[in-house]
Amino acid sequence: MEPTMDKAIITVVGKDTVGIIARVCTYLADNGVNVLDISQTIVSGFFNMMMIVDMAGAEKSFADISAEMDELGSKIGVSIKCQREEIFEKMHRI
Repeated sequence: MEPTMDKAIITVVGKDTVGIIARVCTYLADNGVNVLDISQTIVSGFFNMMMIVDMAGAEKSFADISAEMDELGSKIGVSIKCQREEIFEKMHRI
């Protein structure tokens, strides 16, 4: 039997500075969230990252993690948004 996953999409956007990926990934690891895939680019000094994460082992609720990620983004000068995978897929259907 395959283990269940509770996938979410995390986007991080803002002016590029040192340590964005480290701060985001440290928060996720400290809260039991596993990074499944990560893509990041920097264009004209602006940082853009998209992550697919598994929240099945998270120590907090999705709502708490989403709110805390938003607060973290404010502290480091970027916008961090979390969406459940199923909502993200329905919003981006063609």
